[in-house]
Amino acid sequence: MSTNDENEAPEPTPSGIDSAALEEATDPTAPLKAGLKYGVCGLGILIVAGLLIWWPWKGVPGLWGVLIGAAIGGGFILITVITILLTAKASPTVVMGALMGGYLVKVVIVIAVTAILKDMTFYNKGALVSMLIGAIVLVLGSELWGVLTTRQTYIAPESDTKA
Repeated sequence: MSTNDENEAPEPTPSGIDSAALEEATDPTAPLKAGLKYGVCGLGILIVAGLLIWWPWKGVPGLWGVLIGAAIGGGFILITVITILLTAKASPTVVMGALMGGYLVKVVIVIAVTAILKDMTFYNKGALVSMLIGAIVLVLGSELWGVLTTRQTYIAPESDTKA
């Protein structure tokens, strides 16, 4: 005789709320995780759209322009969210150091990549620039949407004053 545990509903907490839903609603990193998920999905959609436009129009150089532009623009934005998620339990000083250090590393990488690519002709510059700008705008917008639409439980601190 076997029990079918996977079909059973999760046990509700004493307040009647599903414990998994309660854990998700009280996770302080849930908005950032949702923002990361939406950002990655938005970047994926942009890459497909860019490939559908630039690859048939400009051929292999269009393909490379789309991929490089999306990698630079999307990576620049997504790495920030990943850094915040990785340092979520650290002190504010560590988080700020990681963000500023990460920003410096990203800027150096972007400058190096653009300097290397400057005189190369295997990619289409129009595809690269359009995807770079599109990725920054779309990934930021997608992340913002993910953060703003995440339901988050807020418990106000108790006041020390007596009425």
